[in-house]
Amino acid sequence: MKEKFEKLGFYPADILLPKDAEMEKWAVVACDQFTSQPEYWERVEKTVGDAPSTLRLILPEAKLNDPNVDQHIADINAAMADYLKRDVFKTLTDSLIYIERSQSDGKIRHGLIGMVDLDQYDFTPGSGALIRATEGTVLERIPPRVRVRKDAPIELPHVMLLIDDPDKTVIEPLTAAADGMEKVYDFELMESGGHLKGYQLSAAQIDAVAAALTGLASDEAMEKKYGMKGVAPLLFAVGDGNHSLATAKACYEEAKKNTPESQWAELPSRYALVEVVNNHDDALQFEPIHRVVFGVDPEKVIAAFKDAYPSAYEGQGEGHTIAYTYAGHSGCLTVPDPKVQLAVGTLQSFLDQYLKANGGEVDYIHGDEVTDELGSKPGNIGFKLPAMGKDQLFKTVMADGVLPRKTFSMGHAQDKRYYVEARKIK
Repeated sequence: MKEKFEKLGFYPADILLPKDAEMEKWAVVACDQFTSQPEYWERVEKTVGDAPSTLRLILPEAKLNDPNVDQHIADINAAMADYLKRDVFKTLTDSLIYIERSQSDGKIRHGLIGMVDLDQYDFTPGSGALIRATEGTVLERIPPRVRVRKDAPIELPHVMLLIDDPDKTVIEPLTAAADGMEKVYDFELMESGGHLKGYQLSAAQIDAVAAALTGLASDEAMEKKYGMKGVAPLLFAVGDGNHSLATAKACYEEAKKNTPESQWAELPSRYALVEVVNNHDDALQFEPIHRVVFGVDPEKVIAAFKDAYPSAYEGQGEGHTIAYTYAGHSGCLTVPDPKVQLAVGTLQSFLDQYLKANGGEVDYIHGDEVTDELGSKPGNIGFKLPAMGKDQLFKTVMADGVLPRKTFSMGHAQDKRYYVEARKIK
């Protein structure tokens, strides 16, 4: 079975699921959510109580800078070992799981759980790897996360990878077949997280997934979708959890140093559990992330923008159009001859240079109203960016390497992945 996946960087996995846990208490949201809302995690703590839960197996990033973080990590590793010793888990051997996630907007997102080969993943801008980061990776964010993973006997994924499958050949056939598949869980998620169903794929369905992914990675597919022939195929783009995947990669690279190359393929740490989602899933929404600049003279910022892009003009037109708001003023700037694919790239490149030379700070904001409100305060200016079309994601990564940081957000916090599945990494 695995031979069919060798050139895809994606495989069935030995997936751990709880045997008898109360699933509503078992599953908790991705650790990088609600970082500024400790009350959220306090409610989760009360809900879980003493029940077996992934809350005991992850470190909410709200606690990442806690003075007792080393003790938190030790407790997590001890809980993992305890759950394994007490036989809390059952194992689905060489499996893929198809999932249906009901979101807060009522739409259903469809996904596929399996594992990726970290030798086929690279977050370096311009990489030709099968699995690539979509946004710039902040290297400083990796070491604290390595501390959590390096001694952990199991992993739990909140990584979401996207495939560019406009003809819906990989995941959608499973949707049509779900009624006849073996259901492995079906429950409500806590804290308004929606509902989650999971189904184990048959051997024939796993083979069909391999064949469909092989088609997506073909030279013909690259030419048809991106007008590029003879290029290194991009099969998976990281949608969520890039720094978690980069952390897994760092731990694997460390393990390779102490392992003969002939044994690298057998290292459990070589692989990472992920959820794969079709970029064309109707439930998947890309929302723009706006910018507010603090501690500046807004008129000087506007003037500097026009100096940086001499062809830029006030108003809307062809090219990259960026709306702005500052005290008593609002308008749009258009750059008619952009050198990069996205308006966020045009803006971020300017802001990086301006702030380095002149001082000030930038924050990344969700929502038009909040951006206008903050931007209109004295000494601030807000920039609103257009939403990135789904069809632009893969094309931009192919053309520009990676997107500028904080380009887009995939859905609301409560709609992010919840931890359910696990996998042994030692």
